Amino acid sequence: MLPKDPNMLLSILNMKLRDFYPSLEALCDDLDEDREEIVSCMEAAGYHYDPDTNAFIND
Repeated sequence: MLPKDPNMLLSILNMKLRDFYPSLEALCDDLDEDREEIVSCMEAAGYHYDPDTNAFIND
């Protein structure tokens, strides 16, 4: 289960994307997480997923 705090979530997501998963879709499938919920939470905190860098980056 991923944390709900956007700052902690950002750190964990980017670490997992960098070290373990080739895409956000792969991460969500493996961890059984809702992609839209993650994207929505990150967008509310000012970040968006960039598939080219496979990371959440600041808008």
